[in-house]
Amino acid sequence: MTRMTSPALHIDIYSDVICPWCYIGKKRLDRVLATPVGEGVTVRWRAYQLQPRIPPEGIDRAAYLKSRYGEDADAARVPSRIVSEASAEGIALDYAAIRTMPNTFTAHRLLWFAYEEGGAAVQHRLAETLFEAYFRNGRDVADVDSLAELAAGVGLEATQASHFLRSDAGVSEVREELEQATDIGISGVPCYVLGGVFPFPGAQTSEVMAQFIERAKSRLTV
Repeated sequence: MTRMTSPALHIDIYSDVICPWCYIGKKRLDRVLATPVGEGVTVRWRAYQLQPRIPPEGIDRAAYLKSRYGEDADAARVPSRIVSEASAEGIALDYAAIRTMPNTFTAHRLLWFAYEEGGAAVQHRLAETLFEAYFRNGRDVADVDSLAELAAGVGLEATQASHFLRSDAGVSEVREELEQATDIGISGVPCYVLGGVFPFPGAQTSEVMAQFIERAKSRLTV
């Protein structure tokens, strides 16, 4: 008996590495990708910036929060819903460890580089690495040396990654991704665009993600 092959589907994931819901959403999507629903699905991470006006060198996170929310802002406090949703996915957020509010443009360039050099699987692993570095270890994900080290952790060559990030390579391509996000109406992340046609926003449950993926596969193969 011939086994039916699941239709192919590509998902573009618009995300920012300082977005906790994007981290939660990745965990949920990974659960779907590990099931038969994920057969034939490929993913690519695309750039979106929640705080594009932060200077390239970043700013002190505690000072940033006080300027935005007042003197009583607690840099270690995390909304209870985020804590519970993250915990359910095995994520232990440590906001107290985060000292710098980064501009994430350079991190997005590294994700672009990872896709070009290592393909979708390497880029996907790097996305997880960047989330973990920021949310669990308080790493500065705008620092080139730190980013090169994190790149090496997913199998990329650290020196090559460092040279790339210190050049202008990938700058125009990431800017195009940011512009594309605006052009297609993305105003928050995560946002998943299925087959280049069907967007769905937010860190939906794995069950809802599976339904969207199955529906997209069905519609795109009609």
